Amino acid sequence: MFDIGRRSTFRLLAGSALATLACPDLASAAGQSVTVGIDLSLTGADAETANLIRDGFMLAIDEANAKGGPAGIHVDVLMLDDGTATAGQYDPAQGATNARKMVADRNCVAALGPMSSTPGKAMAAIFSQGDLATITPTSTNPDITDPKFAGLYRPAGKAIYFRTVTTDAYQGPSLANYFADVLKVKTMFGLDDSGAYGVGLAAAFEAQARKKGIAVLGHDRLDPKAPDYTAALTKIKSLGPQLLYYGGDAQAGVKLVKQSYDIIPNVMKAGGDGMYGPSILQGAGFPAVNGWYATVASPHMMEDARLVPFVQRFVARTGHQPSDYSITAYDAALIVLDAIGRVANTGKTVTRSAVRDAIQTTRLETLQGMVSFDPNGDLISRVVSIFQIRHDGDFPPDNILHQYKYIGAAPQDAA
Repeated sequence: MFDIGRRSTFRLLAGSALATLACPDLASAAGQSVTVGIDLSLTGADAETANLIRDGFMLAIDEANAKGGPAGIHVDVLMLDDGTATAGQYDPAQGATNARKMVADRNCVAALGPMSSTPGKAMAAIFSQGDLATITPTSTNPDITDPKFAGLYRPAGKAIYFRTVTTDAYQGPSLANYFADVLKVKTMFGLDDSGAYGVGLAAAFEAQARKKGIAVLGHDRLDPKAPDYTAALTKIKSLGPQLLYYGGDAQAGVKLVKQSYDIIPNVMKAGGDGMYGPSILQGAGFPAVNGWYATVASPHMMEDARLVPFVQRFVARTGHQPSDYSITAYDAALIVLDAIGRVANTGKTVTRSAVRDAIQTTRLETLQGMVSFDPNGDLISRVVSIFQIRHDGDFPPDNILHQYKYIGAAPQDAA
């Protein structure tokens, strides 16, 4: 999908192919190099979405290297896959293995990823103990950065898990506000896919729905590997809710979309950002996916005229349109590159500790606007964008920009 021979030094390690890493000295002068680790779910149900995120990361890094690198330092990439064929999607055990590989590489000064919060929970303490900061463009479970859980996810003390998206403490409740205040929904039923992301998102949505006067008629948990959700959907049909809300990723989501179209076709259906992306459009297909609502935990920038140059460069490089999470991925890489450059320009050695401290103090104008972080690593902006899938026959069925119609920013309300 992209030529790596003349761009970033690129190493792809996954599963049994994990190799022994060299341990060179960290960069202290222009002309030297550092490594940035990347963890994505490149195998399984979320692979197509992962490709768009990867391409956002790599575009930023390759553009920087083409200009000589931040402060003259070349940035190599260690690409890791936390998806496994056995899991059919992300695998937290593989995520933990990948985190240990990054920490073991002495030249690795920062990381990007993971995509999902389930491997994120498995990786965070390892990153903390290794003093290695990561920036995720999509992982939204609030527990990982919540100071109440600092002993579990950042035992070394300092924040190491940063985000270029907001958390599910806002993604779930903000969409609940929309259904209550705008669509006047009175009853709902909740589902999750048993992962950390899905469980937390559904719980946050349902708690806010109750506050807004929506009756939650029940909640069930889906097994992502199960082939059939007929029993759960038949129960939902008997209860007659106006809305079905699903917290989870594409592995269960694709099957849920297909089967709910047959069993409860007239119920409104919605999910979080796990239901946004080509993996859903391709896996579920039309007409089943038509009408579903989804959110993105960031501002919607794809139709902003200021991003036309970025979109043109992205399409020229990859041959396909970016997604909003290609944008948050690009921004995450920009922040890491900026931190490396700021450390180097002080004359200090570019260590992972120095890069972490630089990331913490970021104030950087990015594609989505000014980015800065709170003391826990969370993005200061809490914008959540709402979309509805509406089939547009003039464009390919997996075209994100034209099949996901932007509704607007979700009404904000403290979770």
